[in-house]
Amino acid sequence: MEERQALASFGALSQESRLQIVRMLVVAGPDGMSAGSIAERLEASPSNVSFHLKELDRAGLIGQQREARSIIYTANYDALSGLVRFLLEDCCAGHPDICKPMSCKSEANTNGKPIV
Repeated sequence: MEERQALASFGALSQESRLQIVRMLVVAGPDGMSAGSIAERLEASPSNVSFHLKELDRAGLIGQQREARSIIYTANYDALSGLVRFLLEDCCAGHPDICKPMSCKSEANTNGKPIV
């Protein structure tokens, strides 16, 4: 991930509702969630949630797919993993023991969902 994309991602995540939405979508997995379900869980108006979803989509952190009359939103695991890798890119320079606990977590993941 390039610095420009990382900045866009961090900008999108720097708002409470958007961070909550991404975390919800990560938990939802590949099935995702509709905007209505997200709004209900956030106890927010659909228009407010749509605004936040647009910002997250623009940053590349989520994806969307039309299913019948609904749009289903999903976490973009590749982008989220790229963001974590960007943060830790230089972490282990000369100190691999620092990053080892994180690599162990990803190896221990058994539910098929990436750890981000």
